[in-house]
Amino acid sequence: MNVRRLIPTAAVAGAVALGLTALSACSSSDAADRGSGDKLDVVASFYPMQFLAEEIGGSHVSVTTLTKPGVEPHDLELTPRQIGGLAEADLILFLKGIQPAVDDAVGQSGVENTVDAAKLTTLENHGTEVDGHDHGHEEGEHEGEEHEGEEAGADPHIWLDPVKYAEVAEGVGKSLEKADPDHAADYRKNTDILVGELNALNTAFETGLKDTTTKTFITTHSAFGYLAERYGLTQEGIAGIDPEAEPSPARINEIHAVAEKSKATTVFFETLASDKTAKTLAKDLGLKTDVLDPLEGITDKSAGADYIEVMESNLAALEKALGAK
Repeated sequence: MNVRRLIPTAAVAGAVALGLTALSACSSSDAADRGSGDKLDVVASFYPMQFLAEEIGGSHVSVTTLTKPGVEPHDLELTPRQIGGLAEADLILFLKGIQPAVDDAVGQSGVENTVDAAKLTTLENHGTEVDGHDHGHEEGEHEGEEHEGEEAGADPHIWLDPVKYAEVAEGVGKSLEKADPDHAADYRKNTDILVGELNALNTAFETGLKDTTTKTFITTHSAFGYLAERYGLTQEGIAGIDPEAEPSPARINEIHAVAEKSKATTVFFETLASDKTAKTLAKDLGLKTDVLDPLEGITDKSAGADYIEVMESNLAALEKALGAK
């Protein structure tokens, strides 16, 4: 299924051209290396923020990312050069709660135009801890339950819900208009194009996942709480804090019971973490494995060139695993 076929050709061509620039921009991870001339210097914390800046900013911005391709963003440690370079940015786009090192550095940068994507939509608690690292269930816990003693916090993985990501895109567009009013019309146009693509993506997910044999999917990284909630699915995370952690015998038994009851067929793993846990568990339970990409970074293993294409691949993987009809 190709969501982009649902969008006018001109819009697709523009978005693809912009999306391809995101790959080259990823290669420059130091904010001090910009040298962009008259362009608006935008520093993005990691790929989902970079994609928005590139798509909406177009030719009027020079975007650098603090997180290199293939680096797990949660564990990012900034170099002194990166921290110092933040002060030179015209605008910083980040998502509070994903990268503590970035949160601290942005607060100390003194940059006037800082955009926290977490404030551009409504965050929800999917059993995550406030530091942004525990995105799954603790042993014996299930989606949607209130857990005694759990630290209050919100799930930051908003970009995996196309509807919430579109809300963020709207906010980013307005921020770019404010920071660079001379090109406000272009930012507004690019925002409309991107929001149109995200709306089409949402429609494709709604249609593709409406009628399935099962509504439960198992994943090593419980980053898909918003996606599951949006489309009436249930996410079962193998481990809590670390997607590469070995699950306990009790958790394996629990997942086994869940898989049998829900008729789950697949254990999903991600591109930026080892597939060892997923394959071991799948073998024990007689299940298949597949990739469900949390899109925290684009790598050579990613199933597409940009956000839209990887999300299309995620949809195809879910349709197959859930038995879409």
